[in-house]
Amino acid sequence: MNTINWATFEPLLPEMLLVCTGLVLIGLDLFAEKTRELLPWLTVLGSVTVLGMVIGERNVSAFGGMFITDSYAVFFKVICLLSVIMATLMGEHYRRVHGLRHGEYYALMVFAATGMLVMASAGDLMVLYLGLELMALSVYCLVGMNKREEKSAEAAIKYFLMGVFASAILLFGMSLVYGLTGSTDILEIARYTARTGLTENPALAAALGLMIAAFCFKVAVAPFHFWTPDVYDGAPTVVTAFMSVGPKAAGFAVFGRVLISGFPELQPHWGSLLATLALLTMAVGNITALVQTSIKRMLAYSAIAHAGYSLLGVLSGTADGLSATMSYLFIYGFMNMGAFAILVLLSSRGAHHESLDDYRGLARKHPLAALLMLIFMFSLTGIPPTAGFIGKFYLLRAALGAGYTGTVIGAVIFSAISAYFYLRVVRYMYMSEPEGELDFSYSPGISAVLGLALLGVVGLGLLPGTMIGWAASALLGQ
Repeated sequence: MNTINWATFEPLLPEMLLVCTGLVLIGLDLFAEKTRELLPWLTVLGSVTVLGMVIGERNVSAFGGMFITDSYAVFFKVICLLSVIMATLMGEHYRRVHGLRHGEYYALMVFAATGMLVMASAGDLMVLYLGLELMALSVYCLVGMNKREEKSAEAAIKYFLMGVFASAILLFGMSLVYGLTGSTDILEIARYTARTGLTENPALAAALGLMIAAFCFKVAVAPFHFWTPDVYDGAPTVVTAFMSVGPKAAGFAVFGRVLISGFPELQPHWGSLLATLALLTMAVGNITALVQTSIKRMLAYSAIAHAGYSLLGVLSGTADGLSATMSYLFIYGFMNMGAFAILVLLSSRGAHHESLDDYRGLARKHPLAALLMLIFMFSLTGIPPTAGFIGKFYLLRAALGAGYTGTVIGAVIFSAISAYFYLRVVRYMYMSEPEGELDFSYSPGISAVLGLALLGVVGLGLLPGTMIGWAASALLGQ
């Protein structure tokens, strides 16, 4: 009689614990109504526990290398889990004001995190796809959580339809890769590409192009970004904050692992393609953000632009470039979550307060909130000594070192353009007369998010060495 070797599942313990947490949350929501107020704190407890397990993981693989728990995966898992923790704490505040359902929100957040963790550890294309779909299906539902608003339902439908289309493209690309190589293992694919060239293998070029297109959709890279503004604007603000950090980090995790581990010999080809896409993405994101009057929609286009910046490290195909992208995504999580936390805070009385006009004279009424927003806007712009400056500096240096001088010049120009719409928020807060009353209160959850975001933005800006060293040591294969 065959027995199950439970030791085989040891690398999957964090993911299994997250699934169990999600099931417990659903059960308590259905059968123990009196415990509903505890659900956000149980979600945070489960996520923090998994975060501790992930940090303590050693470099092992399971199921013949299909699931890998190397230091590269651990780095991205930390980003994803921090995004879940911060979005949960914000959600506790947002839910009480806007009436989101208890159990569904927290359970879907946990299941989405499970998919992201699986994506970060994927050593095989099939595992990658399973993690991607688990994350995507959960996020589709999160986007449509606010059933009372038409924008939320419309955003969920748009995201679902575009997501299904992108998944089909990804599967088509994967099927071509499998047909050519006879394997879905990323390292086996790398051995095949080392033996054959792209010039004489148009099927491989098509497969690579299809997969890059699908990954670009997931991380909102132009011209595959069209879903982003409407979905980010229509989704509940806490969901938008989560989407802009966690799923984006997971997308770049598989982007880096597949391209750099699976197609290293083809870097001159996909590097040039990504350089063009990065410039296009920065142009679309930054220029379109200039005309936005809604801060939430402006941050949506900002997320597109920052996807372009993050590509600068991946396209270089070097260790310095990959670690720069990893560091930037870590920093971006803090500064973007902080900015969205201010949006959630200002909606404390039910109104959304997403227009620029709502921020007029904020510094006179609520100086602490205005100061925090100023710091987050400075960091998103890339002004020293905030962490955003450090992140952009390493990205530009890596791309310049890889020979992409024109792309770096374009990135600097578009970064300068971005200063207009970020600092415009600061001008409205500090140089405009107040209009009407803006009453809100700090909750424990929102205060914790703002404190954590401030610590990340300022601390990593002044003392970036630890994070940069961690990212450098967490590269593929180490």
